This record gives sequence, structure tokens and C-alpha cells, in this order.
Amino acid sequence: MEDKIYGVSEFNRIVKNFIDDVPEFHNFFLKGELSGVTYYKSGHLYFTIKDRKSQIKCAAFSYKLKRIPEDLKEGDSVTIFGDVGFYEVRGDFQILVRHIEKENSMGELYRKLEMVKEKMEEEGYFSAENKKPLPKYPRNIGVVTSSNGAGLYDIITTSRKRMDNINIYVYPAKVQGDGAIEEIIEGIKTLDKIPEIDLIIAGRGGGSIEDLWAFNEEKVAMAFYNCKKPIISAVGHEIDFLLTDLVADVRAATPTQSAEIAIPVKKDVLDMLEDDKKYLTSLIKKKIEHSKIHLENRENSYALKNFSRVFKDSKEILDSKEVELERAMKLLLERKKQKIQVQAEKIISLNPLNILSRGYSLVKSNEKIIKSSDEVNQGDEIEIKLYKGSLVGTVKEIKN
Repeated sequence: MEDKIYGVSEFNRIVKNFIDDVPEFHNFFLKGELSGVTYYKSGHLYFTIKDRKSQIKCAAFSYKLKRIPEDLKEGDSVTIFGDVGFYEVRGDFQILVRHIEKENSMGELYRKLEMVKEKMEEEGYFSAENKKPLPKYPRNIGVVTSSNGAGLYDIITTSRKRMDNINIYVYPAKVQGDGAIEEIIEGIKTLDKIPEIDLIIAGRGGGSIEDLWAFNEEKVAMAFYNCKKPIISAVGHEIDFLLTDLVADVRAATPTQSAEIAIPVKKDVLDMLEDDKKYLTSLIKKKIEHSKIHLENRENSYALKNFSRVFKDSKEILDSKEVELERAMKLLLERKKQKIQVQAEKIISLNPLNILSRGYSLVKSNEKIIKSSDEVNQGDEIEIKLYKGSLVGTVKEIKN
């Protein structure tokens, strides 16, 4: 078998495709010690994570947006969350970091969260089939969030800009710390029972992962899932493993975006209605024009222009048909009459009394008509039926 010879670019592309296709190289946690920590003005963070025997290069692009601590230093023990990346041009392998937690903080919670996510996904809680569509033109929106947080201000401000007559029902709830889980759940259940509310937004503004963790709790996620009204998860964050994002009908990256998703721009709606109005007006005008042409054609028709003549001709035809019908009826009645007379004469000719009137008689014995002399004996009593009256006698002699 001939050995395969690769080009450098071709080989690097094969390696990158292989890495991209291996699930174990994505969404994993890595624990180790930091080395060579460098924050750049560009907003990127580079460092090496190592243990006693090995080390791996790491990069956290736009680390501020990922809420990554800005005080990491040489020797810090951390747990990172990310994916394997491969830079084809240089053939470099590194970890693309999405989140970093210092030792003894959130590592155990993340591991438990992954177990809950895996269980809920297997049970179908993340399935697209279970997600409800948002109403196109909501009039009343329920919001579960902190009453003094930036998230509520952003939702109200954005909603008023897009649709100034929108109604917003606010259930003030703690969104972090003790009692946050219970208040978020109660807020969703309460707003879900109000018939007027078309959809619910539940969330908060940004913060550290510890601040956002209430939305990673299974109980809160189930409250989102069991909500009968469409619900949006609106938690300001960049990491993508909040449970409420996965079970909600729609996920918004920020409270502001949730309002943008839920509420149409009033001007756009009015413009659309105006376009519909113009379209319907055009259809009506065309219908009227078509009907007008049709009416003009009817007015110019021969029947309408010569109505008197057509009426007279039709009357003459009708009169002629009436005469023909009378003639046909008389002929038919005459034929029926003749037929009945013939039938009557036949019936009369068959009447036994007419035969007796010509001198014939009818002989009966014991109510039986005698047709032959063999049917009686001497001494039998017989009755002779005449045209008028009858005779009774006794047989004295039989002649054959």
C-alpha cells in the first residue's frame, strides 16, 4: 500500500475537523494551576493551565463579556470551562475558555448542574416540540424580576419605545441570595393565573455566575417548563448553560432583548396595517370596476335594449304554444274517450245477461253450472236461469 503524502494545510485541516467532531473536546471542565497570565487591552486573556507533569495553552477572548475575573494571577488554582481549539495557520492547540472559577467556589455546582442538565434533556424538557410560540401582538406582559434592578428598567423602557400602550404586570422577586428560588417560582405561578396576561418574562440583569445561579436551579427551571403561558428566560449573561434558557419557550441574552423579542414596533405594525389597507382598497376598487363593466354589458345587451320587442315575441310564442297545447290535449282526450267506449262495449258484450236475453238459459244444480248431461242424474233437482226469472224442476230423462 502506497504511503499517503499530505500537504501541511491539508493535514492541519484534517486535525481541526477531527477535533471539532469529538464531543469530549467540547463543554468540559479542566482543573489546574495558572501560569503566564496576561490581560491585553484588546479585551483578550491568555494563560497556561498546568499540573505537575503537563501544561496547556488557554485563551479567553472578550473575557469581560464572559464575566471572567480580572484579578487572576500566577499560581492561582482554578477550574475552567471551555472547548478545545486548533489554529490551522500555526498548528497550535489551545483551550478556548468560556468561564473560569477560582478553586473552592463553583466547580462542584457546575458538576451537579451538568448532571441535572443531562437528566432533564433525556426526559425531553429541552425539546423544541414542547416550546410554545409567542403571541404576535401581546397587549399585557408579566415580568418576574427585582423591583430595583436594571433589568426591570430595561424591559419597561424598551417596551414603551416599541409599543407605548403595552401593559406591564410586575411581580417583584428576589433574584439572588436566600429566598430567590421561592420568590421566582411564586412570581411565575401568580402571573400565569392572570387571564389578561399574554406572556411572561422572567430574569434579571447581568452579574457573576454566583449571582445568576438561582436560574440554574432545577426547581426554577421546572416552574418555567410548567408555565401555561409562553415564557421568556431573560438573564443577562454570556455563558450558555443556564437551565431556564433551555426549558423556556424563548431565550433572550438580556432583559432588553426579551422586550425586543416579545413586543413588535408600533410603527412597523401601523405600516403593515396601512399596506394591508391599501391592498384591500385596491381589491375593492378592482371589484367595483369589474362589476361596473359587467353592469354596462348587461345594459347594452340586446334583451334590455329591445325589451318590448323581445317581450312581444315571447308572448306570441307563448300564445302559440298554448294553442298547440290545447289542441294536443283535446286530441288526447278524444282518443282516451274512444278507447274507453271500445272497452265498455267489450265488457257489455261479455255480460251473461245479454246472452240470456237472446233466448239462452243457464242450468245449475247445487249451485254448480251444468255444462254436460253427464254431470246430473235422474231425479236431481235443477234450476234453470232465464233472462227474466228462473225455473226449478227435476231431471226425468237424460239424453247423451
